[in-house]
Amino acid sequence: MLRVLTLSSLFPDSTRPNFGGFVERQTLGLAAHPDVDLKVVAPIGLPPGPLGRFRHYAPLATLPRRESWKGVDVHRPRFTALPFTQGRYHAAALERALVPLLDTLRETFAFDVIDASFFFPEGPAAVALGKRYDVPVSIKARGSDIHHWGEAPVTAAQVRKAGQGAAGVLAVSQAMKADMVALGMPAERITVHHTGVDQDRFRPADDRAAAKAKLGVHGPLVIAIGGLLPRKGHDIVIEAVAALPGVTLLIAGHGPARASLESLIARLGVGDRIRLLGAVPHAELPQLIAAADVGALASSSEGLANVWVESLACGTPIVITNAGGACEVVTAPDAGRVTIGDPLAFAAAIGDLLADPPPPNATRAMAAGFTWERNTATLYAHLAALVADHPSRG
Repeated sequence: MLRVLTLSSLFPDSTRPNFGGFVERQTLGLAAHPDVDLKVVAPIGLPPGPLGRFRHYAPLATLPRRESWKGVDVHRPRFTALPFTQGRYHAAALERALVPLLDTLRETFAFDVIDASFFFPEGPAAVALGKRYDVPVSIKARGSDIHHWGEAPVTAAQVRKAGQGAAGVLAVSQAMKADMVALGMPAERITVHHTGVDQDRFRPADDRAAAKAKLGVHGPLVIAIGGLLPRKGHDIVIEAVAALPGVTLLIAGHGPARASLESLIARLGVGDRIRLLGAVPHAELPQLIAAADVGALASSSEGLANVWVESLACGTPIVITNAGGACEVVTAPDAGRVTIGDPLAFAAAIGDLLADPPPPNATRAMAAGFTWERNTATLYAHLAALVADHPSRG
């Protein structure tokens, strides 16, 4: 039995049920493996003193310290996240907060390996804790942890050192692996670990026109799914669709760029056919994606976006930028188009797919290799090998 301690700062809770859904799904898959005993430590960073009960921190401060989440034992320790420090001290604070918890946990759960699901702040903390408990550490790189924390002046060295100190490292795409090697991480210790998609839930609509009608849409529909952040490029997609008469765009997500996107929609005079839906529960995404003719995301950086693969599984081709693992997903015209982050280029690519759409089943076939079963098998083999090769096992 492989005893796994999964360490994740990206794990959902009752106040944020959509938070880190991809981490949750991967973790639940591994926990269900017949040869795995798994516990989750999902730390919560709070500013010190009264600030920890201010605004959006208040609900987090009231979460239980331990609970069963979808059948998995989850611990939610707190660590001090000092504001205005750009994360400089987050990993050290996390390590200090975890030592008493893990010292106690080891008495009844002698974990064999630490599985850190994101590079920062859990990566550096996990490597230090691995040394303390003499167990191997794996860290997974997903996107912003490398492209932001791995390049930010005050945290880049911590991320690089964690990648060099881990027994094994996972990357969501070949492109991500190349970026990690460029940062100075050893290529021979990096394994590509693709995301999965629930092929039963994400599937083509029986009647796309009827699915559109339920959304109040008639005619061509483009869907964009992602946080309302500048790097997601929603403004590019909005301008692209604004140049395509009669095409509707629905954007699912929330974030700080909402006000600027609303202003752009108003300025372009397309409020009648471009709508911001806000946050959409993950359970409702399959019907939304399957209703669309095209999925579009003009990200400036990505790892390998789950929504790309979910769109393909729904038979909805995608138009995306050449960010992260884009070319590992769009490998044929049936999957869609990879283009530059420019409104005219996006308008041309979307128009091309609307004029000559690939058969939904042909698009769906492009997602056949992305399954959670494969994701679980790869992760189990990776962690088991790290444990078998660890010096203490010699």
